[in-house]
Amino acid sequence: MLPLLVPGDEVLVNPRAYRNRLPRPGEIVVACHPARPALRLIKRVAALSGDRYCHLIGDNPAQSTDSRSFGAVSIDNILGRVTSIFK
Repeated sequence: MLPLLVPGDEVLVNPRAYRNRLPRPGEIVVACHPARPALRLIKRVAALSGDRYCHLIGDNPAQSTDSRSFGAVSIDNILGRVTSIFK
């Protein structure tokens, strides 16, 4: 997520953000990696596929592992929306 986030930054996440609505393009979310569920990702929502899947992208596409490599992520794997960043 460089240049927005750098190693050592901390984020505050709202785990209830998507109980009543879907993520919106441009929002930053925390998600479980689809192939490695214990791995948490911080990515930006690029697009929605219907009401079940999100395409996620990193802010540094040249260095990011995101939906371009692992595909769309189920809405169920979105853990929350990033609301604050602490540098």
